[in-house]
Amino acid sequence: MMTRKLPIIAVATAQGKAGVGVVRISGQNLQPIASSLFQKKLSPRQANLLTLCDEHGEAIDQLIAIYFAGPASFTGEDVLELQCHGGPQLLELVIKRCLELGKNEGLVIAEPGEFTLRAYLNNKIDLTQAEAIADLIDAQSEAAVRGAARSLQGAFSDDINNLIEEITQLRILVESTLDFPEEEIEFLENAQARQRLAAVKEKLQALRAGAKQGKILRDGIQLVLAGAPNVGKSSLLNRLAGEEVAIVTPIAGTTRDRVKESIAVDGVPMHIIDTAGLRETSDIVEAKGIERSWDAIRLADMVIFLTDAQVGNQEDALKAQILKELPPKCAVLEVVNKADLLPESPKLPSDQALLISAKTGVGIDRLKQKILEIVGWDGPQEGTILARRRHLDCIERAAEHIEKSEQFAANGNNSLELFAEELSLAQKHLGEITGKLLPDDLLGKIFSQFCIGK
Repeated sequence: MMTRKLPIIAVATAQGKAGVGVVRISGQNLQPIASSLFQKKLSPRQANLLTLCDEHGEAIDQLIAIYFAGPASFTGEDVLELQCHGGPQLLELVIKRCLELGKNEGLVIAEPGEFTLRAYLNNKIDLTQAEAIADLIDAQSEAAVRGAARSLQGAFSDDINNLIEEITQLRILVESTLDFPEEEIEFLENAQARQRLAAVKEKLQALRAGAKQGKILRDGIQLVLAGAPNVGKSSLLNRLAGEEVAIVTPIAGTTRDRVKESIAVDGVPMHIIDTAGLRETSDIVEAKGIERSWDAIRLADMVIFLTDAQVGNQEDALKAQILKELPPKCAVLEVVNKADLLPESPKLPSDQALLISAKTGVGIDRLKQKILEIVGWDGPQEGTILARRRHLDCIERAAEHIEKSEQFAANGNNSLELFAEELSLAQKHLGEITGKLLPDDLLGKIFSQFCIGK
């Protein structure tokens, strides 16, 4: 995938029936393929109403063909776009006919993400913009759509590149001083290196904060409802989802497998998992569900530990067991349910615990806001971009090296080599975000997650 130069073809629109389906071809020189398909030379950027015929001369479809001559195209190569009627079987026939007539030119089915990969390799977009295409397709809220669109337009890349440029200028000053050790110049004072380094650190902190918000907006929150049987986990899921997605009965052990539902709160996707009640059981099916519940807890971003207001604080052992199984930095929110069954508010297990009624809806809005508060969501803001885990990791590693460079800067000219090295490492990690310094195997992994036709 990373090296092949053959022309590629795929359906660029989603699966299923539609009024229009688009077939896209990309390659170094597509005029021979276009001529074979329609027996005419296509002029660039002109829509042509044409008929594609099979090997017997019978019409397959009347379609619109548009030819884009490289490098003025999405991929930077020649691109032929066929806008057909959107029947799945019809599109298969169009693909089959194109492969037959493009056999001599080596036309092959595209791999996942190969069109966008070629756009990246041909310098039409950088890696963050390429990832933004997939994020735009997968966006689950209006805020996520707008954030992905800003990344696609280059807002995130500009922030990264501007920061890299500032580090580059600082490195030039440091390494120039290393080249002329005989010059007794107090570099750090004359070049205002400390002030420039402080400015870089401040911008990097702002970038990290924005990336954290962007990751929440892109990935959402993996929220697990955990607790003993019959505390109201399924009722809470139904209340949050706004519909009956889980079965609710007074019988303990009704939920025997994970039930997952996605909602959006203030534009943030929440992937809520209702788990089987955690208890000792001899029922094989229920035990399997409880095992899956523990698996879900171990992968959670946040766990809501639900208790019954009528029972009181009798589940400390279960809570302690859940805390042992949690991944690093996973938050736990204690929620006391069934407030509607008590004449007055019970004593809560902690100051952070919330009292709700999944049945009546009391406290649900506060619960949603508390979830967002705990995960660090500051609300939709102007200029928010989407970010991935790898982006955040790169920014955090760069920040660590900037922190170290500050320590060496404090030693004056005695530690300039180490100062320069830390700046170089910070620059390297930031360059990985836009793909300037990324190995091919990681590139292949990133683009393999795209859908075919993109």
